[in-house]
Amino acid sequence: MATQILIIVFAPLLASIIAGLGNRALGNTVTKSITTGALFLSAILSWPIFIGFLTGTQTAEVVPVLQWVQSGDMSFDWALRVDALTAVMLVVINSVSALVHLYSWGYMEEDPDQPRFFAYLSLFTFAMLMLVTADNLVQMFFGWEGVGLASYLLIGFWFKKPSANAAAIKAFVVNRVGDLGFMLGIFGTFLVFNTTSIPEILDAAPAMSGTTITFLGMRLYTMDILCILLFIGAMGKSAQLGLHTWLPDAMEGPTPVSALIHAATMVTAGVFMVCRLSPMFETAPTALMIVTVIGAATCFFAATIGTTQWDIKRVIAYSTCSQLGYMFFAAGVGAYGVAMFHLFTHAFFKALLFLGAGSVIHAMHHEQDMRYYGNLRKEIPVTFWAMMAGTLAITGVGVLGVFGFAGFYSKDAILEAAWARGTGVAQFAFWAGAIAALLTSFYSWRLMFLTFWGKPRWIESEHIQHSVHKTPEEAGEDTTGGYHPHESPITMLVPLGLLTVGAVFAGYVFKYPFIDGASDTVNGAFWGGSIYFNENLVHALHAVPLWVKLTATVVMIVGFIGAYVAYIAKPDIPAKFVGTFGALHNFVFRKWYFDELYNAIFVKPAFWFGRQFWKLGDIGTIDRFGPNGVAAMVQRGSVAAKSIQSGYLYTYALIMLLGLIAAVTYVLL
Repeated sequence: MATQILIIVFAPLLASIIAGLGNRALGNTVTKSITTGALFLSAILSWPIFIGFLTGTQTAEVVPVLQWVQSGDMSFDWALRVDALTAVMLVVINSVSALVHLYSWGYMEEDPDQPRFFAYLSLFTFAMLMLVTADNLVQMFFGWEGVGLASYLLIGFWFKKPSANAAAIKAFVVNRVGDLGFMLGIFGTFLVFNTTSIPEILDAAPAMSGTTITFLGMRLYTMDILCILLFIGAMGKSAQLGLHTWLPDAMEGPTPVSALIHAATMVTAGVFMVCRLSPMFETAPTALMIVTVIGAATCFFAATIGTTQWDIKRVIAYSTCSQLGYMFFAAGVGAYGVAMFHLFTHAFFKALLFLGAGSVIHAMHHEQDMRYYGNLRKEIPVTFWAMMAGTLAITGVGVLGVFGFAGFYSKDAILEAAWARGTGVAQFAFWAGAIAALLTSFYSWRLMFLTFWGKPRWIESEHIQHSVHKTPEEAGEDTTGGYHPHESPITMLVPLGLLTVGAVFAGYVFKYPFIDGASDTVNGAFWGGSIYFNENLVHALHAVPLWVKLTATVVMIVGFIGAYVAYIAKPDIPAKFVGTFGALHNFVFRKWYFDELYNAIFVKPAFWFGRQFWKLGDIGTIDRFGPNGVAAMVQRGSVAAKSIQSGYLYTYALIMLLGLIAAVTYVLL
């Protein structure tokens, strides 16, 4: 398996280097073929490893790459750890990335800088693979920062667009805040365990339970402090409440970027890290409580905002933020396998929704405002059915004991695990998750109804029509000369079709090994010790009351009915609601004023300090006494000295004689 793993991890890096350096010299087709081919190769090689862990024929393995650091007591190699947890991430990352590469052939067809885009995509995939195969915390941090860099490059890909530059900077800065906590957590972990090796740390973690350490002048529980610091890093990368503000703005990048980075891979890095270090977190009850509360609050908070947005990509972005909250509070209550199960299913249906939204945007001449859509199911039927599958998956449609779409199994299992945990914090998470499920159903069907039903508002919209050519030849099937929506090219539709299969069947097929099979020795105990597995909790979540099992389905139906009434049966209701509850709507629509709050607390003071240092420090001190002071005096002196530089020998001899006389006189007197 060693050669197979090396190819999986380094093929995207090699493709990125070739595409980046070759760029326009190789041309669009060659660079796209190399990068897309490398990702499909990695994806194809990843599935047998994953299936091997499912069937119990594959065991965990560490593949050494090279000796990395040897400094005093600190020593670690660059090695690739592959276990069940890694296998899940390899399948998710490479499969979604390969399909996004293929999808981008059609979506980015008119972009003049395609080689750079595909090089960035492959670079991101390599960084993410480095993160999930890390055998030590330093290597994990390398991949962690690598995906941060790649996301900055991809969000700001259209660098001539000011809003894209601002979004890229915002993502970079907010993630630096979280990364500071992550770095402190790594430093503290090394201080406590005297190693960065993840297996060694996890083996030693139980013995540290109950010990204390001095932090900020206080004596606190060691494992709680370490895990809270590590979780702060996860909050930034996975856009949890407080460090979430970068994720919606990141939609300024091309839609394939949204699908790859902000739906299926980068934002799940925090969830992966918590699950990878789950034996550590199990020794830190306070940290787990914080994970649960933050996850549940994010789940509810983001879902409320999704109900008010008009930008189709922003609705799905806040949906991502909300679904990540589900994953975190599942981990917080100790159901790490359930959290990873939702990460797995979410990758398929969320990538499908983002790419489906990109297909809609492509059909609507890059218009993203749903108020200018309507009745598109007749114009782009393939995209419609793909997004329908994604919507059925994210809302959790299914029949208990019969069949359900992906989210029906994973999201319901999260709510059942929270209830089964029984603690007060877990109960809070259950009800927050149930309300969020209702809101998820509402905003998901709101998106579908506004986009694919109702009257075709794009016909009357100058917002779309004014920017397109009016000749019948360029107007598609609409011979009136106006703009007519069109289905996406085959390179965009094939990924939609494959992701649809995942959105429909991923939950039904993989529920057993992810949740139940981990303790089934006949099937090889799927997780195999790669995460902390609480067998008692798994049995308890199956034994919850029937009303708990039906809660997610009931609220899903309520959300669907609410969206149908508001946007199909009586479309005047939303306007009346806004008129009656204007302040509440504005509060939610403005994203609970987090951006305004942060702007007042952090951004404006930072700019004020910057201006003071600039005016008083740079201009008032350095420039005044430097370039405008001493340097200016030297310059004026050199001008005066230049005036006596005649170039005649007798002049210089006279000056030397006068200087000699002056010196002798001084000595004698």
